[in-house]
Amino acid sequence: MTGITIKTPEEIEKMRIAGKLAAEVLEMIGPFVKAGTTTDELNSICHEHIVNKQDAIPAPLNYNGFPKSICTSVNHQVCHGIPGAKVLKKGDIINIDVTVKKDGYHGDTSKMFVVGKPPILADRLIKVTQECLYLGMEQIKPGAHFGDIGAVIQKYAEKNRFTVVREYCGHGIGKIFHEPPNVVHYGIPGTGEEIKPGMIFTIEPMINAGRRHVKLLPDQWTVVTKDHSLSAQWEHTILVTETGYEVLTKRQEESF
Repeated sequence: MTGITIKTPEEIEKMRIAGKLAAEVLEMIGPFVKAGTTTDELNSICHEHIVNKQDAIPAPLNYNGFPKSICTSVNHQVCHGIPGAKVLKKGDIINIDVTVKKDGYHGDTSKMFVVGKPPILADRLIKVTQECLYLGMEQIKPGAHFGDIGAVIQKYAEKNRFTVVREYCGHGIGKIFHEPPNVVHYGIPGTGEEIKPGMIFTIEPMINAGRRHVKLLPDQWTVVTKDHSLSAQWEHTILVTETGYEVLTKRQEESF
């Protein structure tokens, strides 16, 4: 796979800033995720915060025609859910996916939120999916391979009787929102491109409680599970360092 860019120290600094802003949006929106709120209201709050408080750009807005500033994927929606009139209710799970563009560079991250108390299966799915992300991150160091990331995620998800969505994946990121490589969340250790210092990419496993198969809704954006089972996703933007990795979108609640 050609075309994977190695970022310069100046670019890395800009990516750190964009990543920090994206993480901050997810920290800010938490209290607003509650029963009775619509996904469109969440979109408005995030948009306002990114544009007015951060003096930045919500990258999804008008990206290839996407109509909103964040993605909100509820329950069996896998990814790219369009915020709208949907009212959140107790027991719902929702992924909020935020990409902030600042000074020409992108920070991309997503987090699962729960409305009220989650059902047991939903709670387990959310935890296992986050653990999949963290296990994938732990594979990152110079000399490792992209296949190592996918393999550990797939193994852990399937061990927990969940399935990995294969049609959508992580990606390189920088000045361009989506650039090489494609970072898939399944695979074989030791395969794929070698990981090198200065690469920046996302890992964003989508894990289903039922079968792995998905379909695209007529809006041409929202992806759902074919069997209507719950789906969860977590995402970070990650820099490969000389010795391992640095999470550019780390939230204050996290410790690695």
